[in-house]
Amino acid sequence: MKDLGAAKQILGMIIIRDKANGTLKLSQSEYVKKVLRRFNMNKAKSVSTPLGSHFKLSKEQSPKTKEERDHMSKMPYASAIGSLMYAMVCTRSDIAHAVGVVSKFMSRPGKQHWEAIKWILRYLKGSLDTCLCFIGASLKLQGYVDADFAGDIDSRKSTTEFVFTLGSTTISWASNLQKIVTLSTTEAEYVAATEAGKEMIWLHGFLDELGKKQEMDILHSDSSELGIRFNSLQLVSELGLKISRRVKDHKAHKMKTKGIFTEGGVDCSFVVKCEEEREVPGGARWLVVRYGYKEWGNMGCFGKPCYFTLPYVHVFGVGQHTFRI
Repeated sequence: MKDLGAAKQILGMIIIRDKANGTLKLSQSEYVKKVLRRFNMNKAKSVSTPLGSHFKLSKEQSPKTKEERDHMSKMPYASAIGSLMYAMVCTRSDIAHAVGVVSKFMSRPGKQHWEAIKWILRYLKGSLDTCLCFIGASLKLQGYVDADFAGDIDSRKSTTEFVFTLGSTTISWASNLQKIVTLSTTEAEYVAATEAGKEMIWLHGFLDELGKKQEMDILHSDSSELGIRFNSLQLVSELGLKISRRVKDHKAHKMKTKGIFTEGGVDCSFVVKCEEEREVPGGARWLVVRYGYKEWGNMGCFGKPCYFTLPYVHVFGVGQHTFRI
């Protein structure tokens, strides 16, 4: 047995150490390049989003004629899914939602489904340098969870998405279709937070065994309503979690449920700012909320406060710019 020194590559991932800055990176850039060459996408034009907003994929787009089926049988759809999934599982959490969407059509992929596959490959081509970077900073465990309510066109099921970070590095992520059909955004968020809570409890125990005990696990959710309902059910103390009611500009989980979207090349991450709660005649409570897009100035194009009566659910349809109370 010989000591060949520090590992430089493992399972298709390149290990990059920078002792001067105290960082360690895991990169799959070479693996992605091989995948692009395999599917003849190495010269394709890159895109800035994992999945374009114009893709509305469903089973209705599956082949209906013999000619269409024969044509799609020549496309390496399953092989492409497998290649994308390996990148997603190892280092590329940013394509988790997109891969989850296209993988639902493996049995009968259509032309639009294959176009979505190629779109993801084009995104990877433009983001070869994306990698996991571990630094010797604070090892604070935090989780971000979101739900794409009724996002699946065929079943109308919601999608659970969560990301966990240790310090500033992503260590765990998932994008899964929920097993039940939820009837409201609150219910979808509730189901998503439950799944994320179970993952956080496991990570908490694992870190305890490593001697890195966590003071308080924080689970950020897009729904302030969710925090209220969790408190009413006393699940916060049972799970050992703190549900953050303050909605912050965390692109980690939005990237998965909604994809990354841009407007004129400007990052348009949605921002919600809870300013205050007011008592009005009749005993009703009102929540003053400002909403809009960051980078557009003064909380975005929607600058005026809006008032939502609690405990009614407020839903922000970012893609359609619609608001339902």
